[in-house]
Amino acid sequence: MATAHELVGTPLDEAAQALRAQMRGALVMPGDPDYDQSRAVYNAMIDKRPGLIARCADVADVIAAVNAARAHGLLLAVRGGGHNGGGLGTCEGGLVIDLSPMKGIRVDPAAKTVRVGGGATWADVDHATHAFGMATPSGVIGSTGVGGLTLGGGIGHLSRKCGLSIDNLLEVDMVLADGSFVTANAKQHPDLFWAIRGGGGNFGVVTSFLFRLHAIDTVYGGPMLWHMDQAAEAMRFYRDTISGAPEDLNGFFAFLTVPPGAPFPEDLWMKKMCGVVWCYTGPLEQAAQVFAPMRAFGPPALDFVGPLPHPALQGMFDPIYPSGMQWYWRADFVNELSEQAIDLHVKYGSQMPSMHSTMHLYPVDGAVHRVGKDATAFSFRDTRWAEVIVGVDPDPANADRITRWCKDYWLALHPHSAGGAYVNFMMDEGQERVQATYRDNYARLARVKAQYDPANLFRVNQNIKPAA
Repeated sequence: MATAHELVGTPLDEAAQALRAQMRGALVMPGDPDYDQSRAVYNAMIDKRPGLIARCADVADVIAAVNAARAHGLLLAVRGGGHNGGGLGTCEGGLVIDLSPMKGIRVDPAAKTVRVGGGATWADVDHATHAFGMATPSGVIGSTGVGGLTLGGGIGHLSRKCGLSIDNLLEVDMVLADGSFVTANAKQHPDLFWAIRGGGGNFGVVTSFLFRLHAIDTVYGGPMLWHMDQAAEAMRFYRDTISGAPEDLNGFFAFLTVPPGAPFPEDLWMKKMCGVVWCYTGPLEQAAQVFAPMRAFGPPALDFVGPLPHPALQGMFDPIYPSGMQWYWRADFVNELSEQAIDLHVKYGSQMPSMHSTMHLYPVDGAVHRVGKDATAFSFRDTRWAEVIVGVDPDPANADRITRWCKDYWLALHPHSAGGAYVNFMMDEGQERVQATYRDNYARLARVKAQYDPANLFRVNQNIKPAA
């Protein structure tokens, strides 16, 4: 990275001078005491050194930063919560718009909506909405950023009951590539609103989101685990159970290693196991009846399923996955779990290379299927599961090992997939994979991109190239 003296008169230096004169938030550069902390993202396998980090305090700061990047020809990345597996919230040598200071949240209990700043995490949202006995669909980790998860679709514990996050998104405020500020919803900029619901960060910087809320307070949920020698049978049981389950019941299948500590029983510590993390939003008095078949199967070696506040389920795995570990992700959408696919899952799930490595199958049905595949940019409305294979370890020395396991697992299962993948689970995998993910929606997305970002300023993402 160039020294301060070497930067004088360069586009970075000129952009920095312009931003210092306009921004209320901090502008962080190489050599600043907080530079390394400011450039770090959730996935420590991503180690990029931006030339400038604009920690935006408000919309005016975002406008200034977008204008500076465009005027001075800088590579531009936008960071919300920083979770992105492929590290697409940062860039090498360019300008990062860091929205993390913009965490304002306002719940309107009468309208049953919540307005959320672009830098908030889902833990921030859950804290604010739970006080009113309400929730909106998000993911499964509280530290996930609202912006990235939502713009990619938003699959999580409430998907079968309430749909994706984008199905509950009413409008956004955003800064476009030309520096203008717009509100996009069903009536204002409807094409843009269509595109940002699944099209990622291709179209501008979303500074706030307005979500619909649901009366969800206490849920009946948590993990239920079986020994690995029951994995094939457990996967079949899960497949057959979730497909016909009421929409109040959600559950994702997982291979995992039991952490060595409370509240897990000591005899299970560091054992490779399979299980389902359940979330039931129906009447609590019916929960025992709903879960009777799950408890009869096996029976489970561990059953932590019970009534708990919705934010407690959302944040249950946050302590196991703190920021700063090595991550490598691969993903696919899946239409069916054949016997051959189950055998392969068990083979590779039994070979997890580290305690934190895992595989999840998230159901994509119920309320998600009631939205047309061309009603939003999110195309795979007709699939059954979103599969993600994740190699994770705190030690950089194990990065190659977890990456190799993840790739081998994915390559073995990919022939059994539906083709595309949930963009929030993708690494930098090239245009062919992006187009396979959006399918027939890609051409419309490219036209919207050409209208709102013709020069492709917002290209550090799962990029949709502007139509010619």
